[in-house]
Amino acid sequence: MTDKRKAEEGGLAPWFEAGRAEAPAPSGDWLARMEAMALEEQPARRSAEAPVARARRSRLREMLAALGGWPAMAGLAAACATGIWFGAAAPSGLPDWLPVSEGDAITALEPASGFDYAMLGL
Repeated sequence: MTDKRKAEEGGLAPWFEAGRAEAPAPSGDWLARMEAMALEEQPARRSAEAPVARARRSRLREMLAALGGWPAMAGLAAACATGIWFGAAAPSGLPDWLPVSEGDAITALEPASGFDYAMLGL
């Protein structure tokens, strides 16, 4: 990477090297002034107040918050309703999407069994 940079710098490489070797360091006076200005801008310390006790949330509300709130629950409800709908009255085009031949009968009943056979090399 360094060789590439030197190739890109061309004839100016010695000047860049000299600039990198003599990097200016800030003076102690400047650093002290900068620290004083930074300390001025910081907010004053406040006394430690007793934490306000929050009301305990129910487990249902905690689970709802962990799932993502009401928008996530709306998505889950829609997915459940669609699953029940497909189970009760399957669309006529569904068998076209999922053709099951005799060779796929085992994996249609248990999806993990096909993976097991693949791992065994059968």
